[in-house]
Amino acid sequence: MDDIFSNLLFIGSGILVTLKLLGGGILVGISLGGALSILRYSGICKPLINGLVSVIRGTPLILQVSLIYFSMPCVIGIKLDIISAGIIAFGLNSSAYVSEILRAGIESLPRGQFEAAKTLAIPNYFMWKDIILPQVIRNVFPAMVNEIVSLLKETAIISTIGGLDIMRASQMVAAQQYEYFMPLCIAGGYYYSLVLFIEYIGRKIEKLKIYA
Repeated sequence: MDDIFSNLLFIGSGILVTLKLLGGGILVGISLGGALSILRYSGICKPLINGLVSVIRGTPLILQVSLIYFSMPCVIGIKLDIISAGIIAFGLNSSAYVSEILRAGIESLPRGQFEAAKTLAIPNYFMWKDIILPQVIRNVFPAMVNEIVSLLKETAIISTIGGLDIMRASQMVAAQQYEYFMPLCIAGGYYYSLVLFIEYIGRKIEKLKIYA
């Protein structure tokens, strides 16, 4: 019983790393993904953005994490710590999917709204901030929650480069005790609890419509 309790505490200590990666990845992903979707819709650097999104979506996330963590020192001479490399990798990966989600949301709006804004000489900044994006966010909010849930589960990949997240902590316990079933079940319980919490918050926000 004491072993189970100590395992719960040790594996649970990885939640902080998981949440750091999730929070940073969300911040980078939404910010960069939003910028990419607006630039692409506006026709600015569209071929370059399309190519970037295609490459990111078409290559494994574990490859992207490894490239950023192991190759950055050779390419630009900067050695990133595991958390920073993970946030950059997860953020870039998420930005490609966020940009596609927002692109679909933008294209679902009537083009007359853009034309009306142009006719009324509304500056682009205010058109996007006050007219377009509030509607887009309302339409794609469930898909964005799903992306956050997916990103949470993908943070487990950080364990492959030594990040002490939930998954890595469970692997360390399993290797020490030569027993994998219980540690992995505990890790699964933590991930599932976090997913349920995110979905709960998402439903509350959607019901209150505080994002609109």
